Amino acid sequence: MAETEPQIAAARRMFAAIPQVAALGIVIDEMAPGKARMTMPYDARLVGDPVTGVIHGGAVSTLLDTCSGAAVACHPQAAGPTATIDLRINYIRPADPGQAITARAECYHVTRSFAFIRATAHDDDTSLPVAEAVGTFTFEAGPRVAT
Repeated sequence: MAETEPQIAAARRMFAAIPQVAALGIVIDEMAPGKARMTMPYDARLVGDPVTGVIHGGAVSTLLDTCSGAAVACHPQAAGPTATIDLRINYIRPADPGQAITARAECYHVTRSFAFIRATAHDDDTSLPVAEAVGTFTFEAGPRVAT
C-alpha cells in the first residue's frame, strides 16, 4: 500500500493544521487507509457540567467529526479534502471526568462523490462507548496534491 503513504501524510498535515483541533488538544494517534484514531485529553476548559466535570458533548462531537473526516481523507478512493454532509451521533454515556477520550473512525464505503463512516469514542472504560457516530462525507475528486 505504498501508494497511500503520500495521501496519509498529506491528510495528517491537513488535520494537524486545523486550529480547532489544536485548541481542543486533539492528537492524531494513527492514520491508515480508510481509518483514523485521535485522542482528546481531558481539559477543564472543555467541561460542559461544572458540577460533575463531564466533557461537553460538543467537544466529543468535534473529535468524532474530525476523526471521521481524517478516515475519509485517508481512503485510497477518496483523494482530496473532505466535508461533512451528515453526522449522526448517539451519546451513550458521559465520559469519566479526568480521562482522555479516544475516537476511532473507519471509512467503510466510497462512491464517486460520497464516503460513509462509522466511529466510536471511548474513555478508559472501553466496555461501553461514550458515543457512536455514522456519517456521510463528500470529498473533492481528483489526485491528492501533497502540501
